[in-house]
Amino acid sequence: MDLAEARALARTVDSLVRTLDDRHRFTAADVCEFHGLWLGDLYDWAGQYRQVNVSKDGFPFAAAARIPNLMREYDRELLNRFTPCNFKERKEIIQALAQTHAELVLIHPFRDGNGRIARVLSTLMALQGGLPLLDFSVVAEERKADYFAAVQVGLDRNYGPMEKVFAEVIAKTLAAS
Repeated sequence: MDLAEARALARTVDSLVRTLDDRHRFTAADVCEFHGLWLGDLYDWAGQYRQVNVSKDGFPFAAAARIPNLMREYDRELLNRFTPCNFKERKEIIQALAQTHAELVLIHPFRDGNGRIARVLSTLMALQGGLPLLDFSVVAEERKADYFAAVQVGLDRNYGPMEKVFAEVIAKTLAAS
């Protein structure tokens, strides 16, 4: 199943990169659509907000009953402010990516694939900012614990650690291109 999900994710990212432009203002509905496009052939619940409470390693994500309201706030307060993500300064792009990413992962709107869909959104936003496709391998490898810690401190609206993560992701991406 992991391989099927990975292949479907690659196809979805390719399709989104080809169809969305640098003026697109992302919405919560887009996030659901991306999730559905990615996992719709594999799971009936793809693209739909979860109905059960979930946690990871003892860390509870937002209560399922709160997800629709939280996603409306996410749309209004973050996506509306940070997309399109065509800021002039890289620091502004990093701040936008860090905040939208941390908050989406904290809401954890879907049963599965929340981190991956947050990375898809971050990649699409980075493209709007003139960056290449982001290489998140640093998060999957040596910085995984730092990444999870950065998500968790986002609860207090402390996005500095996530900004550091994104600065590293962008540096690695640019070094490879």
